[in-house]
Amino acid sequence: MSETGSRVIVALDFPEEQKALQLVDQLEPSLCHLKVGKEMFTRLGPGFVESLSVRGFAVFLDLKFHDIPNTVAAACDAAADLGVWMINLHASGGRRMMETARERLERHAQRPKLVAVTILTSLSREDIAEVGFHGTPAENVFRLAHLTKSAGLDGVVCSPREAGAIRAAVGGDFLLVTPGVRPKDAAADDQRRVMTPGEAIAAGSSYLVVGRPITAAADPLAALRQINADVTESTLSADK
Repeated sequence: MSETGSRVIVALDFPEEQKALQLVDQLEPSLCHLKVGKEMFTRLGPGFVESLSVRGFAVFLDLKFHDIPNTVAAACDAAADLGVWMINLHASGGRRMMETARERLERHAQRPKLVAVTILTSLSREDIAEVGFHGTPAENVFRLAHLTKSAGLDGVVCSPREAGAIRAAVGGDFLLVTPGVRPKDAAADDQRRVMTPGEAIAAGSSYLVVGRPITAAADPLAALRQINADVTESTLSADK
């Protein structure tokens, strides 16, 4: 299981392996992690994940597990056998599900980081109300983040707009993985609650998930380097 010092996670959202690998081969493992989600994993399977690891990339397997505790724990165990760097599940699956998954992963000498999804960044207050969540997205994120930490997980996936409040409440060791990050000149696409890379880091994000601003760029490596530069500048400013 490899890991880079970069705080950028590039989201690989492609319909076929060839296009994904063409993009990956333009990037550098020292500059980013890679995220493999449901579509690519369903189409291409574990072998694709292993091909990324062979290229030296640390992989975030973004499958958002949500099921009975033993089933989720078994799925996390199988993902760990692939040598991935990070796995996620839904915090709304409850404490017992999260604790069971964490306990299963502790059997691995080099276990993946385990983080929980709180409220998807594409969801508005109206959206979550339709499925029975009372209050604002931020209030629900805050509640689920506390539950996740008390269950012993490494962190949560959340919007960068909620990162500051979560960071203040849970402290510096808890990972905040934030999608909804876009450079100033990029379109918001299907994300509702977005920030720039520098703003997200300043708010307390640990890792930034970035997709189309890199994967659809004319020069993906240049775009990645610019985002890394923005992250470094923001980090240095925060340390002063």
